[in-house]
Amino acid sequence: MQRFREMGIQPATRHGQNFLIDLNLQRVIVEAADLDRRDVVLEVGTGTGGLTTQIAAAAAAVITVEIDGHLFALASEMLLDIETEKMLKQDALKNKNHFAPEVLAAIDEHLSAEPDRRLKLVANLPYNIATPVLSNLLACEPPPHTLVATIQKEVAERIIAAPWSKDYGALSAWVQCQADAEIVRTMPPAVFWPPPKVQSAIVKIVVDRSRRAAIPDLKFFHQFTKAIFIHRRKFLRANMTAALKRHASKEEVDSIMARLELTGDVRTEQLDVATLLRLAEAVREVAPDWTL
Repeated sequence: MQRFREMGIQPATRHGQNFLIDLNLQRVIVEAADLDRRDVVLEVGTGTGGLTTQIAAAAAAVITVEIDGHLFALASEMLLDIETEKMLKQDALKNKNHFAPEVLAAIDEHLSAEPDRRLKLVANLPYNIATPVLSNLLACEPPPHTLVATIQKEVAERIIAAPWSKDYGALSAWVQCQADAEIVRTMPPAVFWPPPKVQSAIVKIVVDRSRRAAIPDLKFFHQFTKAIFIHRRKFLRANMTAALKRHASKEEVDSIMARLELTGDVRTEQLDVATLLRLAEAVREVAPDWTL
């Protein structure tokens, strides 16, 4: 911490800054990503550039994004001799549902440099944007190969949650419909500076392209699950009726549920991913123009 103070670093609460100061855990993150010279790595939150340096040593290229001007200047000096990195001083997100165009353009540029390149996310994510970064990257084309990130433990638990559990919801379904996810390591607040008020975790998400390709309309599924999980403990019929009120009648909702053998007492939180996929497709047949 003294070194941070000497460098004049003051964490900005508005940017969700908590620096990972345990170098062993930085190595765990990089090892979990299993990097090689095919990989173009996106890092959101450069910080002081310590993790960036380790990524650059193993990957083909690293695109690192930092919104804080002071940190950007410090990291630029540290990373000056690394030829395979591209630094962007900006917000990684255009809004909560989309990445910034400049970030996507940098990714496309580096992926197109070689035919076998693949995208990975490796990052100590600022907690205030962790969910939209992971969710939006999984919506991109081409999709990422692997995502490894430090996030709040409660978000990691939502990602891997099973039906009927207290953490299961739209984020669980969105990740699990197209990827395998695991918690690599849980971390106490003491490994960060300043220490956050919550537990943290390293999560690893590996996209299954065949599973993803089998989903007829990925965007529709994403929007649909977000809509029906707004009140996940309520009966599914009520959630669907509310979500589709301008696009499908109650009779059509009942018909869809009957076709999938879903009774009126089924709650949204009970539905596994396979059932949600069938349900979303049945709804899309009735209301193809529906949007959240």
